[in-house]
Amino acid sequence: MRAALVQMTSTDDPAANLAQAAGLIDTAMAGGAQFVLTPECTNMLSSNRAHQAAHIMAEKDDATLAALRRQARAGGIWLLIGSLGVQSGDADARFANRSFLIAPDGEITARYDKIHMFDVNVSDTEIYRESAAYRPGDKAVMAQTPFGGVGMTVCYDLRFGHLHRALAQAGAQILTVPAAFNHITGAAHWEVLLRARAIETGCFVLAPAQTGFHPEPLSRGKGRSTFGHSLAIAPWGEVLADGGTDIGVTFVDLDIAEVARARARIPSLSHDRAYTQP
Repeated sequence: MRAALVQMTSTDDPAANLAQAAGLIDTAMAGGAQFVLTPECTNMLSSNRAHQAAHIMAEKDDATLAALRRQARAGGIWLLIGSLGVQSGDADARFANRSFLIAPDGEITARYDKIHMFDVNVSDTEIYRESAAYRPGDKAVMAQTPFGGVGMTVCYDLRFGHLHRALAQAGAQILTVPAAFNHITGAAHWEVLLRARAIETGCFVLAPAQTGFHPEPLSRGKGRSTFGHSLAIAPWGEVLADGGTDIGVTFVDLDIAEVARARARIPSLSHDRAYTQP
């Protein structure tokens, strides 16, 4: 099965981001991809709360979701929209950071709301409070497809190994980790964490990423930088493909039988033991 990781540079302009994503998905389909994955924040990346409130729509009204569903149907592909900011309907008006798995008929097979919020002080000048604008999800999601079970996560979820283990034990053979990973933490932790999740679970890990500097021309924000390096990791932990730092598409051919082979060698998913908490 050929997968394609879309690497893009989203801004605070949803229309421009849709054009960029759609063009890259076309490139992926032209290259024979059957499963195409876009990164976190495919529809918009903005630090301006007022701008977010004005442009983040309910799921049924989101132009990016509607257009990419049509594109998946026209191309007959499976499409993971890494995440979109959508209205959650919550009383506190926070949004959801939601990942969508789209089937070849354009229907939404699964939705996953990012559970772990990126509330961190990377440095004196790099401070993030994702939970101020987005409410966390509370449900792990594993979807069945013709090519295997897909466990859905988003970005900061990568640091929580128990989530990925639970997905693998529920039947996931592929873990998706769409991200807008910070350029500082990405350089230090991105590859090693992705490889660890693959090794621990015996899953393929597919991680499409945002890359470069993200300007905010509409909201006049300061922008931010992301690490890039979309990665595909094999169940034994090898890096199969690295997207570097340029906008583009990275292809990888997956043999799902490798999952069973890796797990047969190290069957740690079946070796859990109960223990007293410290």
